[in-house]
Amino acid sequence: MAVKMRLTRMGDKKNPFYRIVVADSRKSRDGEYVDLVGTYNPLKNPEEIKIDNEKAASWIANGAQPTDTVKNLLVKAGVELKAKKN
Repeated sequence: MAVKMRLTRMGDKKNPFYRIVVADSRKSRDGEYVDLVGTYNPLKNPEEIKIDNEKAASWIANGAQPTDTVKNLLVKAGVELKAKKN
């Protein structure tokens, strides 16, 4: 199973709010997910990023691939992005 860390959209029309989730890459954007890692609110000034650093680092160490946007958010939040080597 290919696991990705990605954003899932919540909120109303023109009022986005995102959850950062770990999901099977074959599932739909807002579909079923494995684990909730954090949230992202782009409308607050400054933007609000809440991430469980330990959980995110654990998933990355176990092989979850973050999308480009999630990778940028993880860097802003200070999560270490080094994957476990075989």
